[in-house]
Amino acid sequence: MTTFLIVDDSTVLRKVARRILEGFGCVCDEAENGELGLKTCAASMPDAILLDWNMPVMNGLDFLIALRARPGGNVPVVIFCTTESDQEHVRAAMQAGANAYIFKPFDADIIQSKMEFLALMPGHKA
Repeated sequence: MTTFLIVDDSTVLRKVARRILEGFGCVCDEAENGELGLKTCAASMPDAILLDWNMPVMNGLDFLIALRARPGGNVPVVIFCTTESDQEHVRAAMQAGANAYIFKPFDADIIQSKMEFLALMPGHKA
């Protein structure tokens, strides 16, 4: 079973993402900012993280940099999911260790295509 951590300050977005991911057979946890996301990862490292950029307390880029610096922090697949669509943001995310980047708004088809590409669909092997 693929485990996902959804890190986003929007309660609505977390609920929508959770519904989509659970529909694909994933198990989900949530965090409303990067700091809480790091605490969740310290307790139990997920297989994958759906990560927003703009959040209070700790933004997505700072979260990703801190995650990748931790022991085992190179393991989760990180998918940035944000409204930040300019090339500088995409480049910064990928250089910090993101595996993929999708733009809001998203739907189940977009999430599914990224999960298939990254071999995250339950039962899917690369």
